[in-house]
Amino acid sequence: MSSEALSFIVFVGGMLGLMGLGMNMALALVLTGAGMAWVLDFWDTQLLAQNLVAGVDSFPLLAVPFFILAGELMNSGGISRRIITMAQAWVGHIHGGLGFVAIGAAVLMASMSGSALADTAALATILLPMMRQQGYPMNTSAGLLASGGIIAPIIPPSMPFVIYGVTTNTSISALFLSGIVPGLIMGAGLIVAWKLVLRRIDLPAGAPLPLRERLRATAKAFWALLMPLIIIGGMKTGFFTPTEAAVVAAFYALVVALLIHREMKLAEIEGVLVRAAKTTAIVMFLCAGAQVASYMITLADLPGVLSGWLGPLVESPRLLMTVMMLALVLIGTALDLTPTILIFAPVMLPIAVKAGIDPVYFGLMFVLNGAIGLITPPVGTVLNVVAGVGRLPLHQVIKGVNPFLVTYMLILALFVVFPQIVTAPVAWMR
Repeated sequence: MSSEALSFIVFVGGMLGLMGLGMNMALALVLTGAGMAWVLDFWDTQLLAQNLVAGVDSFPLLAVPFFILAGELMNSGGISRRIITMAQAWVGHIHGGLGFVAIGAAVLMASMSGSALADTAALATILLPMMRQQGYPMNTSAGLLASGGIIAPIIPPSMPFVIYGVTTNTSISALFLSGIVPGLIMGAGLIVAWKLVLRRIDLPAGAPLPLRERLRATAKAFWALLMPLIIIGGMKTGFFTPTEAAVVAAFYALVVALLIHREMKLAEIEGVLVRAAKTTAIVMFLCAGAQVASYMITLADLPGVLSGWLGPLVESPRLLMTVMMLALVLIGTALDLTPTILIFAPVMLPIAVKAGIDPVYFGLMFVLNGAIGLITPPVGTVLNVVAGVGRLPLHQVIKGVNPFLVTYMLILALFVVFPQIVTAPVAWMR
């Protein structure tokens, strides 16, 4: 047996075995990389340590902790709540209005934080009790909130795009631009799906608020609405880089929370920083562990092995994309978004580029597929967040997410068949 084939067996078998034992994903990546080094007769503890450090020694990765911090500040400083209140003022009175509020708020919040977990937690904390009180079916409501939360990794600023860009050496600014139109399409798809679901649900419709009240709610959300304009506008004009945009977002959220909304006291900052630091530590440990495995994957030429297997499909880019997307759908049922990017993006991207597929388009599709995995059982991290916040059985949330999961799969297929939906707006905006 060749060393490449043996390395592939060690990589796949090691990851599946360690995951089956419930080991921490980052540690599993380190141990799998170490096993591959042993098989390749390349064992060197100093090299392993150097790769661990190299995995987090990246300027663009500085965006990750600041985007995480911005999301925490948004939730603690009343920014997220004002966005939801504004959406409720405009569409909350119609039949199933709280569902449309959730979709609108999800799209707006996605343009600020870039974190699916933070946005989902904020939406579920505020809207689920209101939905329960007004007689909404909890399984469908929870499924809608979870589905809205995963728009955050697609619309810029997106933390997964930063990780993908650093991992594959793809332009983060271009990835950000690629997510605007698909993110809006995801929101439109949820609206259609929610309207179809409402046909089976009898919900009361309220009286619309006076225009003055709607404008007042919009005015209160002014500083929140200004945030995405500053971030995206600053990157589009070249005023700051994506990494600097993350710092601007965190600083802006802090100023608004402390000085404008005044809903957060100085004493609360410590708790916000601790929560952001804990989340950052998890992500960075994953990046460090993935660098060890990625280095050994490159050394074993596993992309070349996979390219040999998929060689006949290189002449048909759409068929190749279909096969890779189906593979990522299966991977998404077992892996979270960040590990999926760190492990598989460096392996799959060279094959896609060889087939003539645009690397930015492939990055968008890769992250979109991984985001859908966040609401795909049995792992479904976002599903667990909604179940935990709403104190609902997980199987109930899984049942409720199915209509929206099907909608996202159809959108994914649409982008595979018509890649111009993604590439044309990026070319125009650049």
